[in-house]
Order: sequence, then structure tokens, then C-alpha cells
Amino acid sequence: MNRDIRKISVGPDYKGGAMHYIVGQVVLSGAYKIHHIRHEEDTHSILIWIEREKTVVLWKEFRETMPVSIEYNINF
Repeated sequence: MNRDIRKISVGPDYKGGAMHYIVGQVVLSGAYKIHHIRHEEDTHSILIWIEREKTVVLWKEFRETMPVSIEYNINF
């Protein structure tokens, strides 16, 4: 089953210390925006892809040892 991830929060303290990444969010001083967030089942990690103009590159990978909260797109 493929579910679109809208947002992830990385870190043990969701409200006080976690880093939040949202699809469409501008990052790296406005040079890129988050293009896609995906759960990689083979490695049990979360991948964040960013884009600038028409180029999409892998930016971050969080392994299963890092606490991550996932929010999915809800399409009714």
C-alpha cells in the first residue's frame, strides 16, 4: 500500500525539540523545497527528497533508530 507522507517530525520531544519537515517547505536558505517524503521499507528509513528548478535530489535519511512521527495526506 502506498500512502503519501505529508509531514515528519524527527526527535524524541515532538513539541519542544523535534525537527519538522513538510512537503513543499522551503529549506536551505530558500534554495530548495521539500519535494517528497518516503518510507523505504527495505532499509526501514525515511527519505526526504528536495528540488530546485527541475532537479530532485536525496537530502536526508533517518534510520529506524531515530524517533519519527509521520503524518499522512488524507484525501477524501
